[in-house]
Amino acid sequence: MTIPTAPARRADPPHAVPDAPGRGSPGGFTGAVAAEWTKLWSVRAAWLCLLAGLAITGVFTYYYASIARINEHPVQPVGNAAASSAVLVQFTVVVLATVAVTSEYATGSVRASLLSVPRRHRVHAAKALVAAVVGFVAGTTFAVMGTAVAWVGFDGRASFAFGPSLRQILAVGLYEALVAVLSVGVAFATRHPAGALSILVTLLWALPSILLGLGGPTLSDLNDQLPHGAGDHFMHPAAEAPYAPVTGGLIVAAWAAAAHLIGLYVLRRRDA
Repeated sequence: MTIPTAPARRADPPHAVPDAPGRGSPGGFTGAVAAEWTKLWSVRAAWLCLLAGLAITGVFTYYYASIARINEHPVQPVGNAAASSAVLVQFTVVVLATVAVTSEYATGSVRASLLSVPRRHRVHAAKALVAAVVGFVAGTTFAVMGTAVAWVGFDGRASFAFGPSLRQILAVGLYEALVAVLSVGVAFATRHPAGALSILVTLLWALPSILLGLGGPTLSDLNDQLPHGAGDHFMHPAAEAPYAPVTGGLIVAAWAAAAHLIGLYVLRRRDA
């Protein structure tokens, strides 16, 4: 009589180790960031936005410096030209960050993203982080090139000091990073490129233009609380500013954080 024996347990291969949450495992934050980075650079829109940003910066900063030279404006820091170009260049970052979100909703690939990373806050945070890093690198690159181009255009009607110039370059990069986070939050909230861009263009350009065009201390004070008004004070340190440059940066960061939380709320409530 034979006694049945239990099947032998197959040993795990020596190299097999359990997945550690958050350390490159499927669904972890590291994996989510890597996936978002790959998806961003797999489409032409990102490259086209950055090339457009370089072109706009070059044209705007040379024009800004040339006008200052021709009209014999007072000598000013050369970094002012690059900081002023952010009013236009920021929209290349806006489009890049918006498309990174809305393109997935348009194609339905957002379902695959949420299946591979089930925790919604990780998907949202990964997109925001990737967009912020790209926005910062792009902003500093634009500012460096714009400063160099403006120096030629000013032709002696600008001052250069390494410390203040570096501060303005980094301020432009940080502002663009915060604008990218703001754009990702709005894009998650609207889920449609036209809706997201309409809100962002209104908030970052149309509304400030209207407030400053109408004039008056009250409307000017209101503009100082909007993202670009605060960002302008952050990138253009001046004695007559209503608050310190750091305060301007914090105001922009508050707008970005609010948009991030709203976008996350909508993602969790409405899902894919």
